[in-house]
Amino acid sequence: MLTRLIVRRFKGLEEIDIGLGNPVVFVGPNDSGKTSALQALTLWDLGLRRWTEKRGGRPPAKQPGVVVSRRDLVGVPALPARQLWRELRVRETFRDDKGQRTENVRIDVIVEGVTGSEAWSCGLEFDYANEESFYCRPLRTDPDGARRMPVIDEALRPRVALLGPMSGLASNEVRLDPGAIDVRLGEGRTAEVLRNLCLRVVELPDGEERWKRLADRLAGLFGVRLDRPRLISERGEVGLAYVNQAGSRLDLTAAGRGMQQTLLLLAFIGLHPGSVVLLDEPDAHLEILRQRQTYDLLSRAAAEDGTQVICASHSEVMLEEAAQRGTVVAFVGSPHRIDRRSGVLKALRDIRFEDYYQAELTGFVLYLGGAAGLALLRAFAELLEHEAAGVLEGGGPEGGHLTPGDFVILAWRAPCGDCRSCLRGRPWYCFASRNAAQPMTLAD
Repeated sequence: MLTRLIVRRFKGLEEIDIGLGNPVVFVGPNDSGKTSALQALTLWDLGLRRWTEKRGGRPPAKQPGVVVSRRDLVGVPALPARQLWRELRVRETFRDDKGQRTENVRIDVIVEGVTGSEAWSCGLEFDYANEESFYCRPLRTDPDGARRMPVIDEALRPRVALLGPMSGLASNEVRLDPGAIDVRLGEGRTAEVLRNLCLRVVELPDGEERWKRLADRLAGLFGVRLDRPRLISERGEVGLAYVNQAGSRLDLTAAGRGMQQTLLLLAFIGLHPGSVVLLDEPDAHLEILRQRQTYDLLSRAAAEDGTQVICASHSEVMLEEAAQRGTVVAFVGSPHRIDRRSGVLKALRDIRFEDYYQAELTGFVLYLGGAAGLALLRAFAELLEHEAAGVLEGGGPEGGHLTPGDFVILAWRAPCGDCRSCLRGRPWYCFASRNAAQPMTLAD
């Protein structure tokens, strides 16, 4: 199991140092680095295996770096290698007593873990070569690089696999080799390979037993009977059907998006027993009840196969579940782990995790103990003659439920009306307005 992740100068991350557990949920606003942290783990895994293949068994300090093609990093969409570096800075020029010098800006990824009873630490550094490739070598432990971290066998045992958010399901799906499947998964084309993933589960040595467990879990959630995936050799396609509650046999394309998403998660986890499975927004397309069931399902499936699950999520339900039973890492400010023994989670008995999350974003929390607290706040605003508070004197036809005489407080940033907070009648927690790149002020 991986227990700690340190990343420096990768994509939007300057430096993070976070503790891990099983399962782990990364939370935070959009573009806060959650997906980048998952991708950094895939970069570390690729670099570790490339180094071992070409330099394994020899002292790392005396070996040059191994060349890694950016196309081999299938966990990240294909892009120029420079874009893996923070702010695209791959060289740094400075002046010292020896004159002007130029040095490489390196990406560092350090992972700590426990395999059996052995604790280990393995760090790698990455240097830019050109737009198509970069160099990888063990992390230096001194400024000159004469000493480097060892690459130990225990670090090689857990494989890392990344699954992106669900995309649209193709009507037909040709059979693909494992490499082609991995490339499509890295490009975010997850549902274009859903049938292939199911077929690969069946083809495992214990595939029939795994498929039966998977089908039973799906039946318990959706009341359907899933057929065994089959290869249609005449067309080179993979077919998959199911029987619904009315007894009709339908193609997988007829299933709801929630069922397709759940099948994708179960098939992916089933293909990677004993691995570290990274899931980006596994709750996409699932309603609230299904989100709680999915968290339970993932936890049980991972425990059965000895799999560690690390996911990035925006779901309030999954955050609440992880806060009680798993590990939460908040990507707000400096990413940090919220420990179950900390005062923060004790406070969540009175203040919901959503409220804590909003307090992290805004820098403060105003807690009202009920209607009396709200009345006191209103009286305080009136006493101070706050310009944003007052009694409504009149309004037009679009006033909605407001009537003259109502006490109102203006919202200086316009709620979007579409996010989950607005739809729940809590527009003061609007995610879109608080996280908008451009001001969303009300027009006078």
